Amino acid sequence: MPIRFKAPLLGATALVSSIGFAGVAHADAFYLEAQSARGAGRAFSGEAADTGPASLWWNPAAIAGITDAEAAVSATAILPKGEVIDNGTLIRRPGQAFAPVGGNGVSRDPINNGVLPSGAIAYPINDRIAVGLAVTSPFSFTTDYDANSWARYSADKTRLRTIDIQPSVGIVLTDWLRVGGALNVEYTDAFLSNQLPNVLASLPDGTQTLKGHGWDFGWTAGVQLHNDIATVGISYKSSIEHTLTGQLNIYNLVGPLAASNTSLSDVQAKFRTPGQVMVAGRLKATNALTLNAQVVAYNWSKFDAIRLGAPLNVALPENYRDSWSLAGGVDYALSPKATVRAGLQRTITPTQDGLRDARVPDANRWTYAAGGSYQLTPHIALDAAASYVDFSDTTIDRVTAAYAGTPAQTPVVTNGLLRNAHAVVLSLGGRVTF
Repeated sequence: MPIRFKAPLLGATALVSSIGFAGVAHADAFYLEAQSARGAGRAFSGEAADTGPASLWWNPAAIAGITDAEAAVSATAILPKGEVIDNGTLIRRPGQAFAPVGGNGVSRDPINNGVLPSGAIAYPINDRIAVGLAVTSPFSFTTDYDANSWARYSADKTRLRTIDIQPSVGIVLTDWLRVGGALNVEYTDAFLSNQLPNVLASLPDGTQTLKGHGWDFGWTAGVQLHNDIATVGISYKSSIEHTLTGQLNIYNLVGPLAASNTSLSDVQAKFRTPGQVMVAGRLKATNALTLNAQVVAYNWSKFDAIRLGAPLNVALPENYRDSWSLAGGVDYALSPKATVRAGLQRTITPTQDGLRDARVPDANRWTYAAGGSYQLTPHIALDAAASYVDFSDTTIDRVTAAYAGTPAQTPVVTNGLLRNAHAVVLSLGGRVTF
């Protein structure tokens, strides 16, 4: 009799896992922090406490008290490198013993280079109230494994694009207290594919593709406390429940699996991205030197599962843990026109040993950054930064199964390694007052 799927397929499981791969770029799991060239130069160590639209993503209170209309734009090139290596991954097809998964055992640089744009603008309504708009892309990346990679049953091609539109308002309540609030309107578009094993190793693999998109909403709120030498910023960016609607295609399955080739429309998947609590400080140590620090706590435990609607109707466990990042940096004014920066950030991955797959080879990391600004005219400043992100070696060890819960159930016991992973990140931007 034909085999019917009663539980998630590898590709459905990969819907969220593919998003997580973005962490190999510049931040935490599948969140990208590179939304400001100015901030990149100090490893994002004081953004929630700085002022102007360049810090709007981190804290809407940053625009409170501005006296002129301001705009900030930046573009960040992300150049990742690394190896995803098979260390003895096994597959057990129906009625057979465990055997090596086969394929190319070393996948080099599966994450594509990319450019991340961002921009923000703010306008003072009066001396106490300002409104602003930030447009960012906090979750965007592309990965491309070879079709014969050892990881082909959990990862083949993945593309994720997000656009976050953040209208904001900042208000000066007192000489020392500023507050802000924002709505986050986020569009997400995703595509991924993976191979599916046929019942015999001698048969070509089948293929599965999944794509979807959706609009979702969240919010951001923050405060800043100012005096002549120090600023403290505290903000919260909410978790967002994402709902993607799209199409699942399965093809090239043969023999007893051929009846499962299908095309399903209006498949829905729901998952939550984490909220963030950000606490930052900036201290003017001398007329030239400013010290910066920032800690971010991510409640990644919100990303506990991805919930698939009809016809799958299952919840896929993800079991991310809460994580954090800690950064410190300096700004030093060489002259009234020129400022140099440097910073260091430590980030702990929310992925856990035993649950990490080839789409999400995220790891703890150190970020080393340097940059600077130059006031080209009284109204135009240029920002530039370069960062080096060094990832710890880690395991890729999540057990999955194709056709789970059916007579054709095919476990894949992943045993892999992430080695020599790093990224060079180059940012260029500008700030304008008018």
